[in-house]
Amino acid sequence: MPITEVGGHRFKISHLDRVLWPLTGTTKAELLHYYATVGEVMLPHLRGRQVSFVRTPDGVEGQRFFQKRPPAGTPDWVTVVETVRNSGETMEQVQVNDLATLIWAGNLSCVEIHTHQWLADDPGSADRLVLDLDPGPGRTVVDCCKVALLLRDRLAEDGLTSFAKTSGSKGLHLLAALRGASPRSASDYARAVARELEARHPDTVISRMTRADRTGRVFIDWSQNAARKTTAAPYTVRARETPTVSTPVSWREVAAARRPEQLGFTIDDVPGRVAADGDLMAGLLDPGSAGALPG
Repeated sequence: MPITEVGGHRFKISHLDRVLWPLTGTTKAELLHYYATVGEVMLPHLRGRQVSFVRTPDGVEGQRFFQKRPPAGTPDWVTVVETVRNSGETMEQVQVNDLATLIWAGNLSCVEIHTHQWLADDPGSADRLVLDLDPGPGRTVVDCCKVALLLRDRLAEDGLTSFAKTSGSKGLHLLAALRGASPRSASDYARAVARELEARHPDTVISRMTRADRTGRVFIDWSQNAARKTTAAPYTVRARETPTVSTPVSWREVAAARRPEQLGFTIDDVPGRVAADGDLMAGLLDPGSAGALPG
């Protein structure tokens, strides 16, 4: 079994030729290469945050499971911290703070990486606002783009600078940096904005969870701001039919989108985008971009 060394840490890697995405023939080796290539821009969005993994040890068409606790055999050099659950009990979770941990996780077929909207050292504070735009039946990511532009302008009215990324599935995620907020206040604000847009555009926007009402509309999911919830991290690969990526996009790309494939990116596309444009969500990490919620 090969042993690799990353950042001064040595660990075994296995089954590099295992096909994780049968439709495209994409292997674990290609997944690890992708994460190694984008680690420089991805890791700042992960550091200091507990993560949850979606693991697909037999490939995306086989068994998959959501893992919050540290996997068996987690090395002692991987940062593990305690999270307080809703019940008041504590639970250990991994932090992906360095490239070695990212590659170690990828070797365990941790395909997807999800984070909370708060940092481990201050779980009572929300430093991110997230709005998840999900197209209902009859709608696509292009329709999400139209709603995203409305949301961008609405958030700007309250002094919040938003950034967009594809979900890596069907929709879009909007994120904004916050200061002085809590998960509860972020959720309340996101819900109020979503309801406001639904009232203004009832034929195209819905803020309610009822799936039966989503046909022909874009659902603004505001609930991802709850302290217990997690969202796919920027640059994470998704466990879909093909190795799609939750990819930061520019507002120019959002405004110009006319076909869903224009906003469909895989592990083959994203390294070139990063090489050309850097991290299109870098502004989210700038403390100067953080805004306070109104009221």
